Amino acid sequence: MRVYDIILKKRNGGELSREEIGYLIAGYTEGTIPDCQLSAFAMAVYFRGMSHRETLDLTLAMAGSGEMVSLSGISGPIVDKHSTGGVGDTTTLVLVPLVASAGVPVAKMSGRGLGHTGGTLDKLAAIPGFRSDLSIEEMIGTVEQAGAAVVGQTETLVPADKKLYALRDRTATVDSLPLIAASIMSKKLAAGADALLLDVKTGDGAFMKEPAGAFALAETMVRIGTGAGRETAAVITSMEQPLGRAVGSALEVEEAVLTLQGRGPADLTALSLFMGGWMLFLAQKAASPQEGREQLAKKLAGGAALEKFREMIRLQHGDAAIVDDLSLLPRAAATVPVQARRSGYIHRLGAELVGRAALALGGGRRSGGGSIDAAVGVTLVKKRGDFVESGETLAQLHLNCAPGAAPAAAAEKLLREAYALGPAPTPEPALIWGYVDRAGRHSIQCGGGEY
Repeated sequence: MRVYDIILKKRNGGELSREEIGYLIAGYTEGTIPDCQLSAFAMAVYFRGMSHRETLDLTLAMAGSGEMVSLSGISGPIVDKHSTGGVGDTTTLVLVPLVASAGVPVAKMSGRGLGHTGGTLDKLAAIPGFRSDLSIEEMIGTVEQAGAAVVGQTETLVPADKKLYALRDRTATVDSLPLIAASIMSKKLAAGADALLLDVKTGDGAFMKEPAGAFALAETMVRIGTGAGRETAAVITSMEQPLGRAVGSALEVEEAVLTLQGRGPADLTALSLFMGGWMLFLAQKAASPQEGREQLAKKLAGGAALEKFREMIRLQHGDAAIVDDLSLLPRAAATVPVQARRSGYIHRLGAELVGRAALALGGGRRSGGGSIDAAVGVTLVKKRGDFVESGETLAQLHLNCAPGAAPAAAAEKLLREAYALGPAPTPEPALIWGYVDRAGRHSIQCGGGEY
């Protein structure tokens, strides 16, 4: 078997065999196949695509390139959740304890953020003492005791993806649907859960800007999960404006706690219940996603989900007192309002620009090795559809620099660009566009108050 022949076959539109794909991935992971040949392969895939069978074989080969986590010691089924990323996407912090409170164990491996999108591990790091660097054995122990754990991905998990993603980033082949799907799903399959819910974001602040592309990615990933023997579904959700009102690590932890107390933003609460209902359904704990939502609404109202979050924090060595005293979270030195310069209805609130504003303050990571200031960020006082008077506060900047310093000025400029006002109210934007299960795609297009 020659790498040259495999590349030529794919370049000419041929379908690769499982053995050919496995040979490529194993050789590249081991270092016997050079970057230049995998670059050519990635570009051939970019232009020629892959069949569903090829994409599944690629995913399984990547998943098997390193450690495959076994969660068989936990009484299951065990459910996991993945988001393609967005701004103010605090759902994991709410969903994990919420679903666990209904008796469904959640063992989640998460990553850190880069650029304008926040990472779950960065948010949890705002909790004093919280450890996400648990070993697999420690993670399993935490799930056995609390029913939930959120940990970082181990270095031995899917090494093929680490190498291939870095190569794609350098060769303009990141936005290839089969390569995106294989990258996401290889990590999820290697993490060992029995069932998987995917949150595929679409809109201004998402990787997939248009719903059609988000549905296509969701369908590909659901086929992979189903083909690999995992119960899998995907929800297509909006990232046209930030989710909730908080953007920034400590601010989002605070918002998650408020949501678990029943005092969170309507959109974050609605999305968490909707997705949680699907997780219970996939784990065979509910007869339907709707029944799952109803179970979780009771857990939320009764305080069980909040207590589960407290228990998870404690077992992961964090200060669980933050659940009762939010002032224990990192606080910025100053809070500065950004005020409207005219009156009108907000008809656009660009998610990416809001994320970039938080990044300018130090609330995001510009490079893989960069640091994050957990205290800084943005809280949104007004969102799309709201009316604002001239001089009224649109948002607040949480600063650890002087109010007139360059980071504050840059953040304010980006926020002003994010807000667009008009003379008439606009319809409430869709929060959920639809879902994909093993039967195919289903459109919904509902706002946060329609569940």
